[in-house]
Amino acid sequence: MTSKRRMTGRVSPARTVAALLGVAVLAAGCSVPSPGGDGTTAPPATQPPTGTEGLGRFYSQKITWEDCGAAGDKTAQCAWVEVPTNYDEPQDGLLKLRVLKVAASGSSKGALFVNPGGPGGSAVEYARAADAIVSPTIHRTYDVVGVDPRGVGESSPVTCVDGPTMDDMMALDPTPDDQSELAAARESARAFGQACKKKYPQALPHLSTVDAAKDMDVVRAVLGEKKLTYLGKSYGTFLGATYAGLFPSRVGNMVLDGAIAPELSNDELNLGQAVGFETATRAYVSACVAEGDCPLGKDTDTGMQGLRDLLKEIDKEPLPVTDDARVEELTEGWASTGLARALYDQASWEGLTDALRAAQDGDGDQLMQLAREYADRDEAGVYHGNIMQVISAVNCLDRPAEPVDEEAMKARVAKFEKASPTWGESMAMATLSCEEWPVKATAKPQKITAEGSGPIVVIGTTRDPATPYEWAQKLADQLENGHLVTFDGDGHTAYMRSNNCVDKAVDAYLVKGTVPKDGLTC
Repeated sequence: MTSKRRMTGRVSPARTVAALLGVAVLAAGCSVPSPGGDGTTAPPATQPPTGTEGLGRFYSQKITWEDCGAAGDKTAQCAWVEVPTNYDEPQDGLLKLRVLKVAASGSSKGALFVNPGGPGGSAVEYARAADAIVSPTIHRTYDVVGVDPRGVGESSPVTCVDGPTMDDMMALDPTPDDQSELAAARESARAFGQACKKKYPQALPHLSTVDAAKDMDVVRAVLGEKKLTYLGKSYGTFLGATYAGLFPSRVGNMVLDGAIAPELSNDELNLGQAVGFETATRAYVSACVAEGDCPLGKDTDTGMQGLRDLLKEIDKEPLPVTDDARVEELTEGWASTGLARALYDQASWEGLTDALRAAQDGDGDQLMQLAREYADRDEAGVYHGNIMQVISAVNCLDRPAEPVDEEAMKARVAKFEKASPTWGESMAMATLSCEEWPVKATAKPQKITAEGSGPIVVIGTTRDPATPYEWAQKLADQLENGHLVTFDGDGHTAYMRSNNCVDKAVDAYLVKGTVPKDGLTC
């Protein structure tokens, strides 16, 4: 695997462990000119689909492109697209979406929309890395297009608190030891939600995945595309599946890699991730033991217990951090985030072993570096994206979560710990952010069949920590025209990350429309 292949993903309401993002952490560089100005204009937009009455002005707007920095050996182009804040009342305010395009290196057959996951990952910066996230074949064939979803990146971004406050939230104990720590975690979640509501009273109720999918259809039309050709990873699969459910006749070739089953409740999603991360952790520890001189132990079970013991020790006595301008100690919250980051890609396992060995020696710097990568934060304390903040704003609209009493919480923790001794308790606590969210959910989990769509390719990795393989099986089964590709391997997502068999199957589908054979395993 080359260094150009980037971590993608994320999905969970948890911010401390953030167990489902793994978004591509890419260098920024797109300037943000105001809408309008000189540039080229796209062809006339297609007409609004049935069910979008009153939205003609959005579907018929013209797009103006401007150069916005390098994208590999090409120059990216950026533009703005306006969408209604509230699709039910389109006259009540506007949001501006940032769109970035990297032109095909050959003769283009149209736009390939991409999304790296999150919710909260910047599709704009993901598309900027077109030469790394898609194969040369796809890069020759398609213009790679990223649209930052509403509230994300440059698209009317939601940033509720400042950096120091975000640091405090990241440092919180993900496994509260007593009622006072649990109360502190709940109060932190409540205060964060209230800060978001105060700062974004108009937009906050309209940041759901359904809203983002409707935005995607507007951008599709504005770019003159009759159908949406799409590559989504991790949470991006949920966005893609939601689009397919809303607009099945508008689905072009669609690839959903590292899939989320749309019908999962908050508890089911968090429990699935707890098991997924447990499986991935065991795979890592087994590999560590096989390499020899593993700092965690001489066999897998001993190593797993050694890892849990290390996290408990860090909880009791945080480790010093010397290379960060603002964070002086590695808490269990930061350490768990660093551990989660490394499990997204087996190429990070060697570095994780070094970080754990250093932690055992009383040095928290290496685990903190991994945690910063996950949070898209640098050593100066600057968060370069808003993924750690907007993730709750989206997830808590997508899935209802009612507060539970102490006994119900204890029962949840016990159930999760039985299924996942290492990650269970922290994942059981992950619903706190949505339990305390100040805006009621606007959607509910449900199966998506996308009846009438063309073939949709779903990819699952057997030891994926953030989006367990079973979720891909479920999504492929429920889609009327779903086709499952299985990658027997480690890490989060598969295309352009792990396996030539997967890469070739996806390329043939996107370029020639060749649907992978049923039951393809790579």
